[in-house]
Amino acid sequence: MSAPKTTAKLPAAARFVFVTMKSRQKHPPPAQSRRAAPSPRAAADVRRGRSVLAGALLVAITCAAYVPLWNADFIEYDDEHYVTANRALRSTAGLWHMWFTPQSLPQYYPVVHSTFWLEYHAWGLAPRGYHVVNVLLHAASAVLAWRLLARLRVPGAWLAAAIFAVHPVAVESVAWVSERKNVLSLALALSSMLCYLRFAPPEPAEDAALRRSARRLYYALAFGLFAAALLSKTVVAPLPAVLLVVYWWKRGRVAARDVAPLVPFFALAVSLGLMTVWLEKHHVGAEGADWSLSVVERCLVAGRVPWFYAGKIAWPYPLSFFYPRFSIDAHVWWQYLCPLAAVATMVALWLARKRIGRGPLAAVLIFAAGLLPASGFFNVWPFRYSFVADHYQYHACLALIALAVAGAALAVARLGPPARKAVFVGAMLLVATLAVVTFRQARVYGNLELLTRDVIAKYPRSWIGHLTLAGHLMAHDRTPEALAEFRRAVELNPDAPDALAGLGLALVDLGRPLEAAPLLARALDIFPTYKRALYGMGAAQLSLGNRDEAAHYFAKALEHHPDYPEAEHGLGLVRLSQGRLDEAVAHLAAAVRLDPDFAMAHDALGDALARQGQSRAAAEQYLLAARLSPTPADDLNKLGLTMLDLGQTTQAIGYFQQALKARPDHASARENLEKALLLEAKGRSNP
Repeated sequence: MSAPKTTAKLPAAARFVFVTMKSRQKHPPPAQSRRAAPSPRAAADVRRGRSVLAGALLVAITCAAYVPLWNADFIEYDDEHYVTANRALRSTAGLWHMWFTPQSLPQYYPVVHSTFWLEYHAWGLAPRGYHVVNVLLHAASAVLAWRLLARLRVPGAWLAAAIFAVHPVAVESVAWVSERKNVLSLALALSSMLCYLRFAPPEPAEDAALRRSARRLYYALAFGLFAAALLSKTVVAPLPAVLLVVYWWKRGRVAARDVAPLVPFFALAVSLGLMTVWLEKHHVGAEGADWSLSVVERCLVAGRVPWFYAGKIAWPYPLSFFYPRFSIDAHVWWQYLCPLAAVATMVALWLARKRIGRGPLAAVLIFAAGLLPASGFFNVWPFRYSFVADHYQYHACLALIALAVAGAALAVARLGPPARKAVFVGAMLLVATLAVVTFRQARVYGNLELLTRDVIAKYPRSWIGHLTLAGHLMAHDRTPEALAEFRRAVELNPDAPDALAGLGLALVDLGRPLEAAPLLARALDIFPTYKRALYGMGAAQLSLGNRDEAAHYFAKALEHHPDYPEAEHGLGLVRLSQGRLDEAVAHLAAAVRLDPDFAMAHDALGDALARQGQSRAAAEQYLLAARLSPTPADDLNKLGLTMLDLGQTTQAIGYFQQALKARPDHASARENLEKALLLEAKGRSNP
């Protein structure tokens, strides 16, 4: 009789974390048996209150684990294409193009870009708001996952959701603003599944009283939410297949009546999935030598990927923004062991289903389905440097976490009450430990420099890590530091055209075009239409005084990439140096039209207009350049000179002073300020 008394002393949280611990108590504790049974309404209120508390706790631990993102910046790796430099966010016309011009953005995920559009108009480019939304969407997914697992009567549903909420493998998806694709699509997909399971319950006794009209409503909601999930990220395309696995798990078979309502889901998933595959290859550029894998090699990748991800779920260390790319060789015998082990695992679970149940095989199948879009069978851009990334398993990991927790919960249910209390404490310590690891990992995502230096510390031979860090340093006017990182990237991957072009551009920026030219030529040998290499070669030739050669490369860049503002800028500079002012103005105006935030193009356009005698128009361009440039001293100095030409001495003095404030050692601005002060003094003495 002592067991029930001990169970009654367990904390309330333990009773909803370990569902089986309640379900297996056949007799209430003596203290409870002496009380009057609560009314059904009171019992429902108690259950509802506990559910609200449990959901709030999931949200709270998620937000606590991601506190470092409160002060995090954007990651200048895709975030500029999705948010910071995405001009489609700034107008209603841009919103229209998100939905009806699939190639106007890197990927056709209009629901995601629409959320960014709303946020841009709410708080501009302040990164905190975007990070908070990502965290809240992740927390919502954790709550939805709990409700879904509870509805499917998975033991330990709340604990599984809590582990998912704070598991470090989710950090990349939550902390990287561009991966709004993941956190939004999962929340929508889970909502779709919950609605569909109300329409077609996996167990016939469920929702027997639900009216036909209500079922139709749930079906429409499920389909609409699934469509929105696909338009957020097509990685959710396997959802209808996942639902069929759920039906097989619960019923032991899949009937035609289970498949028929899902046909529209399959049709939409296949259509949008194929569209994503086409865009990834022809728009994003995922084709060429790095993606030239045979069918056998793709199978070797697909066999190795799930073991990597399962290992990271079990032991999430080290985690990295970039992982080394697997060396795939169809002639190495041991590389066949991973796919064979994966198949053997499936067969073993199938053969053992009558003894251990269908649940383990169902969970593994769902895990595999979640990984399918990024398992190596379809080309995606990041495969050029790695076949794996933490954000690829964001959706799939929930299945293995739920399987592990359910197995543990069933095992714990067979233990005595003291042991169950110890396991409960251990489970809470596990959640707390994962939350601490997630907190530390989230700090790494403070900015791109922190993130790439973390990659290099863990994987010093990561060429993409060195290349990304170099690009960040160069973009922040730290070219001498960037040069060393570019050199290291080229040393690690001599055939990477972006590394060769980056090194060449850094050398041009440092005034060493003779060293740059061979590197840029080599990049063009590997990738003849690579726009950065074409632009870099044009810039190198212009620095060497070879204007016709420079014009050739800039024009070739525009031929293959008509909307490339840097090439328009380069060609404008060539024409300006040749004195062909009308052509220079046309090209430079095109550059600022394509990229209104292109400070150097505004500056060069100001120079061309000033040489045409259009001082007022030139002044407008210099002013824009000064506002946009991180180093505005030269533009302010030019603006001051233009004001002098227009006879506005007082304004000229103000601009010269601003130039000196921005750069106190600017000799030309100081000299011009002295001249302007003399002119002003003469004007006062000779009114």
